[in-house]
Amino acid sequence: MSEATSTTVILGAGQAGGETALALRQLGYTGRIVLAGSETHLPYRRPPLSKAFLAGQADEASLLIRPADAYEKAEIDVRLGVTATAIDRTARTVSFDDGQTLGYDHLVLALGGRVRPLPIPGGDAANVYYLRNIADAQRLREALAPGKRVVVVGGGYIGLEVAASAVKAGASVTVLEAAPRLLARVAEADLAGFFATLHRENGVDVQVGVGVTALEQDAAGNVVAVVAGEKRLEADAVVVGIGLIPNAELAQAAGLAVENGIVVDEFARTSDAAILAVGDCAHHEHPALGRRIRLESVPSASEMAKVAASVVHGDAPKAVATAPWFWSDQFNAKLQMVGMTDGHDTVIERRLPDAQGAAVFMLFYLRDGAIVAAASINRAQEFMTARELVGRRAVVDPARLADAATPLKTLLTELG
Repeated sequence: MSEATSTTVILGAGQAGGETALALRQLGYTGRIVLAGSETHLPYRRPPLSKAFLAGQADEASLLIRPADAYEKAEIDVRLGVTATAIDRTARTVSFDDGQTLGYDHLVLALGGRVRPLPIPGGDAANVYYLRNIADAQRLREALAPGKRVVVVGGGYIGLEVAASAVKAGASVTVLEAAPRLLARVAEADLAGFFATLHRENGVDVQVGVGVTALEQDAAGNVVAVVAGEKRLEADAVVVGIGLIPNAELAQAAGLAVENGIVVDEFARTSDAAILAVGDCAHHEHPALGRRIRLESVPSASEMAKVAASVVHGDAPKAVATAPWFWSDQFNAKLQMVGMTDGHDTVIERRLPDAQGAAVFMLFYLRDGAIVAAASINRAQEFMTARELVGRRAVVDPARLADAATPLKTLLTELG
């Protein structure tokens, strides 16, 4: 079968799915492309949902990866508001909840994930909010108003970003984190401590080591208070950010390997040669890390989309070669982070003079003398160089790395 008569079906019209479809056309793929998603929106960026969009500083149009005419010009058949219900791997077909069935030569699963619910009575009350899509953000934005009492359950990046947005909206905010510190799963203690101080300085009541045990509800079913051990916090709104569950059930029902997501190799290929998986739902081999990982980040989704597109197009595939990275905006701090800090044995701080009241510093994480990760606060100018140092697992003089007077580019150049 020639490429011109082949069909690629992409399930999931989020960032990973949308970029896979566009990347296929950019590579010159001439077959049919069907992009199907359960939301009614074209592929859009999710990170602003907890930041600019929640704060009313961005609209829906600004979130779109590409406008509608980009898909039309690329002859991508976009089908929104439909959900895949079954995959028949033998017949190579996908069934949808609207009764339609599509045949495929290649199937790309970009199914994303769903928010992890608070597993106690009241976790689904009308004034308990979760943040995953545009509709969620619109509902939450309406609830954030001056004087409102907001309790955020979960001290990860989403929870902290929402807390910062809520404070800016004039709400009174408390963050409850069951772990002994904020960002326990995703950041080291030094960086977590910085964000705890930042939030407290901006009026957020940050409480760690405090797990939610009950939600008190009124006669109408709305939550009026959050109970955490012996503490009772009155609340007008509760925001839950306690993690993401990968949408892997469809793949599992089709007999594909699933373990903390859909298992794929470094080229996004599942255990079925005709099916690939990308984005938040994919648990993939990462050559730059030397292990398997499931990453929930925009850069990872974009890079995996390109890898999957190259495989479908029939090119010699190239695995993701760069270390994973992401960012977060909270109050006057812009965090950019690259690499994985687990297993490090040394932390080097590169401190610069604070600028306009905002902290400016970098943290480098070393293992056996090599730089394996870096975090940058308000130092975007040097972050790109830091990414290269991490990518090369550079070994440099720690004293010079800590000295802000020594440009990082100089250290990189000296490596040859």
